[in-house]
Amino acid sequence: MAPVETSSPEQHEDAGKAAAAATRSYWRWHKDDFFPEPSFASWGAYRRALGATPARLRDRFAGRSTDAAELGALRRRSENEMRRCLTWWDLTWFGFGSVIGAGIFVLTGQEARDHAGPAILLSYVASGLSAMLSVFCYTEFAVEIPVAGGSFAYLRVELGDVAAFIAAANLILESIIGTAAVARSWTSYLASLINRPASALRIQAPSLVEGYNELDPIAVVVIAVTAALAMLSAKGTSRVNWVASAVHVLVIGFVIVAGFIHANPSNLRPFMPHGVPGVFRAAAIVYFAYGGFDNIATMAEETKNPSRDIPLGLLGSMSVITAIYCVMALVLSMMQPYTAIDRSAAYSVAFSSVGMHWAQYVVALGALKGMTTVLLVGALGQARYTTHIARSHIIPPVFALVHPRTGTPVHATALIAVASACIALFSSLDVLSSLLSVSTLFIFMMMATALLVRRYYVRGVTTRAHARRFAALLLLVIASSAGIAAYWGTSPERWQGYVVLVPAWAAGTLGIQLLVPAARAPKVWGVPLVPWLPSLSIATNLFLMGSLGKDAFIRFGVCTAVMLVYYVLVGLHATYDVAHGACAGEEEDEFAAADDDKKVAAADVEKADAEDGVR
Repeated sequence: MAPVETSSPEQHEDAGKAAAAATRSYWRWHKDDFFPEPSFASWGAYRRALGATPARLRDRFAGRSTDAAELGALRRRSENEMRRCLTWWDLTWFGFGSVIGAGIFVLTGQEARDHAGPAILLSYVASGLSAMLSVFCYTEFAVEIPVAGGSFAYLRVELGDVAAFIAAANLILESIIGTAAVARSWTSYLASLINRPASALRIQAPSLVEGYNELDPIAVVVIAVTAALAMLSAKGTSRVNWVASAVHVLVIGFVIVAGFIHANPSNLRPFMPHGVPGVFRAAAIVYFAYGGFDNIATMAEETKNPSRDIPLGLLGSMSVITAIYCVMALVLSMMQPYTAIDRSAAYSVAFSSVGMHWAQYVVALGALKGMTTVLLVGALGQARYTTHIARSHIIPPVFALVHPRTGTPVHATALIAVASACIALFSSLDVLSSLLSVSTLFIFMMMATALLVRRYYVRGVTTRAHARRFAALLLLVIASSAGIAAYWGTSPERWQGYVVLVPAWAAGTLGIQLLVPAARAPKVWGVPLVPWLPSLSIATNLFLMGSLGKDAFIRFGVCTAVMLVYYVLVGLHATYDVAHGACAGEEEDEFAAADDDKKVAAADVEKADAEDGVR
């Protein structure tokens, strides 16, 4: 007789929750939908929670999520599943759409003129290398933990709640500010396409403060349209992105071919007019022409075959994009002497200088198409970051809900769109744009650190002696990398400090390779040459941060301090309640979950620790 299958209590419980969710409206506005945690049940409960802040902080610093919790318990908080409808083809074109925006057209001329000269080519090579190192780290995590949270989920597993919150706060800030900035640039390029001044399509409001007195309703409309498309369907958005990105690639092909036809190799001399410091200063700025690839990792939850599609989509698209950027930089440098390059409309002016005045409209059209796809893919990726952040209750969990009909996070998409539209309507964003540079590099540096932690430390597997050794060597890698960046930022012409700092970085990396046994191997796809490539990613990201001005760090520090105040007052208590099962409907303690192999290995670890003590 065949065995009779029975349902477990957990399956009955999950089915009950699903049935209850199905009877509730998606559109909810009750207080318990925003703050369901016991810490916010009343003012008295909140005061008691604040009184327990030190103990809760210690708990959250030590707490870690698990792969299983991110893939299971957290995803169920969205009540409905995102649809697995994307392939490597979709992800590849999402890569083009999210990365190739207006940055290549704007930043190349600006940095070639001000800092690098014809060596802007080397700036793109350096920043492309750093970006590819980060792409490797993102790819391994996305294959192993295919959820919508991207770097937030990965850091939560490896570095804990507090590190993940810092990433989450910066990700949301980047999403809002970055979307608003691109939308306002969209208006400027539309004006240039119809041969009008950049601010001609904005409404002047003299009564408002300078910098906030040019209202941009077109930017608001563009954000609303792209967000609406992202809400309707991920697959439908992919089709729109494919068409728009294909047009953009044709424009880039025109720029490259026509540019080389009118190239003059003599314009490459002098090749490095501002020396090596100018090359790396430019690299830190043009790096953000590569920004946006992390949005692809957030779509892992909707990918049909993450282990195959994500490496193909991410690594394939970024390799081609890096080559395209380097060739476009070379074309611009060969069309004009670097002193004649226009800072704001480099390619348009370059074509005008060789008699192709009409080409400025082709360039403007390409930039416009690029910014449209950046906004479109950004609306998808940023909403998925926000969804997973809300699943952890760092922000209200109502934003974690997935719409039952569309299979998309409508609330999270609307949150980012409304906040971005409000800023885009008023602000020129000149002050906040440099802040995005620091926060992006900081998150990428944390991602590389998290990958090393994932490979060399597993709770219940790594011995105490090896854990202490690994922590010391990792600290040496980070400290020496930060020292190299600081030395470069303060004394770029001197070399004596590198004699100590570079060998220290190499010694820390080699020490991890030789003295700390790997605790985990990637299941399907992994970063090659570990620990060297992640360690190099830490060094390059910190080095590029050191190439930025001090004002960017001051703004980053102020914003981070404000974010931590929110965490201490709100996010800490919400996540503490959820992690300890105190929140209604959140019975399981996600941080108590552990893989079976870790439990089996616990006795071996104790034995190894005892042997270390004997030795």
